[in-house]
Amino acid sequence: MSLRKRSETDRAPSVTQCQHWVHTLVPTSGTLPIAATRAVVVFGPVSTVYDCALPVRRAAGLTAAAGALRARQLVVLPTDTVYGVGCDAFSPTAVQRLLDAKGRGRDMPVPVLVGSWSTVDGVALSVPPRARMLIEAFWPGGLSLVLFHAPSLTWDLGDTRGTVMVRMPLHPVALELLREVGPMAVSSANRSGAVPATTVEQAREQLAERVEVYLDGGKAGGTASTIVDLTGEDPVVLREGAVSAAQIGEVLGLPIEVAR
Repeated sequence: MSLRKRSETDRAPSVTQCQHWVHTLVPTSGTLPIAATRAVVVFGPVSTVYDCALPVRRAAGLTAAAGALRARQLVVLPTDTVYGVGCDAFSPTAVQRLLDAKGRGRDMPVPVLVGSWSTVDGVALSVPPRARMLIEAFWPGGLSLVLFHAPSLTWDLGDTRGTVMVRMPLHPVALELLREVGPMAVSSANRSGAVPATTVEQAREQLAERVEVYLDGGKAGGTASTIVDLTGEDPVVLREGAVSAAQIGEVLGLPIEVAR
């Protein structure tokens, strides 16, 4: 038994088609197996949710997500903090689509997620020793670093003023996708000003068909990442979240300023 993957060009099914699918999928002698009912949930003619708790559907979801990203479309993915909505970081068209989906302006540039420690060297102009100390202590995890971005990169994340906020998430689904497609521009999966989603259902309620693929990785941790600005002479915590200023200060061996 298999579920047909619907393409973006498919029309919405008729009632008759839906009835046919139900009779085809549900055995007359019993009910649909639990694993099958959780495999794929189709919300409309475009968006599909993949339950990544099931190995087969996780593989299918990651393949669909990678394809969507290469087509400059949007993907919702789980992270260790909150759910994120992401796109190809090097496609200005995709980044603008992400900003539009959130109802967010260019004055709030999109952060970047990476799948390994070494990737940061390709997106930053330079990685200072303090940044490497924090990466070794807290990546993958809930710490975002603001660095000067490499000027050679052909990307447009918004009005960044020459900087990039970068993080390596601690979630197996996110990491697997990032290692397949490379750095992604990712923001919290919610409409601007609304509460960030900690479940795929919450993300779907807010973003609906603006997103092509939803990867369901279970409930997210719910605590936003800590943001540390390393572009100045001294580190400054712009937002305290999953990692405390005290923990950062302990690693760096100096008191840390927290922006007010």
